[in-house]
Amino acid sequence: MDVEAYNQTMKIATMTFRLYAPWVHSLKEKRMIVKSLVTLLQNRFHVSAAEIDEQDTHQIIVIGVAAIVPHNAMADSLMDSISSFVESNTEAEILDEIREVI
Repeated sequence: MDVEAYNQTMKIATMTFRLYAPWVHSLKEKRMIVKSLVTLLQNRFHVSAAEIDEQDTHQIIVIGVAAIVPHNAMADSLMDSISSFVESNTEAEILDEIREVI
């Protein structure tokens, strides 16, 4: 086997979404929204997703998403799809979205 054929670098695409849900008045309500969105992202895109910050704040949701991709073009395409998906699958307002490919 040719070792050089396997010596390609992979990329890690990461995204952080900061969402505002003004109607949430308890951590239980927030957990339901977070769990639903995280599960949808994992099932639809086969990515790692989790709430990563502001766990004790009722109306702010911060979700991190990560995926391994073969190249930057796939990372950009995947992140565009995830961004559109989050926007259309939650009533929360997207306050911020951070993208990074490493």
